Amino acid sequence: MLLPVTGIVGLALSGLLVLGLATVRVGVLAVLIGVVVAVVPVLAVVAAFLWIDRWEPEPAKLLLLTFAWGACVATLTALLVNDTAEAVGEFLLGEGNGGKVSALVSAPLVEEAVKTVPVLALMWRRSHEFDGVVDGIVYAGFSAAGFAFTENVYYFGRAFVEHGFGDGISAGVFAAFILRGLLSPFAHPLFTVLIGIGVGLVVHSRNRGAKIMLPLAAYVGAVLLHALWNAAATLGGADVFLNVYFLIMVPIFVAVVMIMVWQRRREQRVIAATLPGMAEAGWIAPSEVPLLASLSDRRKWRKQARKESGRAAAKAVGAYQAAVTELAFARRWEGSPTSERMRTDYLSRRQAELLAVLKQTRAEAVRLARSGTDG
Repeated sequence: MLLPVTGIVGLALSGLLVLGLATVRVGVLAVLIGVVVAVVPVLAVVAAFLWIDRWEPEPAKLLLLTFAWGACVATLTALLVNDTAEAVGEFLLGEGNGGKVSALVSAPLVEEAVKTVPVLALMWRRSHEFDGVVDGIVYAGFSAAGFAFTENVYYFGRAFVEHGFGDGISAGVFAAFILRGLLSPFAHPLFTVLIGIGVGLVVHSRNRGAKIMLPLAAYVGAVLLHALWNAAATLGGADVFLNVYFLIMVPIFVAVVMIMVWQRRREQRVIAATLPGMAEAGWIAPSEVPLLASLSDRRKWRKQARKESGRAAAKAVGAYQAAVTELAFARRWEGSPTSERMRTDYLSRRQAELLAVLKQTRAEAVRLARSGTDG
């Protein structure tokens, strides 16, 4: 009980410190404007990761904590280290060079490390619930989205302070929004998602060397990509930045999106392949197999339940569908090499727990459907 409380208090204090530092630097009004403007791109980013995670949604509590880590702890850590690196750079290399040291060295190294902490923590502490690449992408993306949100609050607020009201705000805040909110809202998530993919690939691997080397290689790749992005923005002119953006960043972004879509479809195939066996075992009705094998059919099922029996029935159907998905993913490890690492007795207990949840949610959905029909 003490550890969760300590963690929440630490998150809160980090958030207050970040808010205080931003307010000292740009003022209360600028921070408020920054928050309003920064909400727009972060909503788009979060919605994208929630879309990826639709087959087996991660616990909302963990996603919220991951986002808060990125927005508070990761941001505060990066701010303190980067400011220190800038001061050291100014002292060693002369005035005007500290910012380059911070942007090209400390920012990529530190920011990618602290943003990845929730992903690594889940890999080591809750690997049984970490199902692979999609989970790595989602948690890495949420942490980076939180980091980008807080960073954008400061940058949008600073643009407001530097350009004031009237035409200035349109030239400042609007330009910053175009650059950070429209052209590069996925920049931070893109870097960190590379690490999430690396972690997701080895989360259930029995090869200890691979579990260390692949995430480390992904971290190096994220750092180099981040450093290239910062170099193009700080050292190069508009032409250099646009070349890096369109010739390097956009293709990598498209490739990562393709990996996400492929992994999402892979999850669908895993569930579809497992459902017939669950029907044979009597855990689900055979008529439900096609309804559970497609997200669109699942949505139609919930919509129909809501129409006929009300919101509670639709919510119960959604809980039942989620329970089926959890059990399907748990059953896929049967007979695989991974199950040798996961003790057989643990797998049996885990499946028994999930089966109990499935039966409970199904009974509740049936009860509400019947009461709604009778009423």
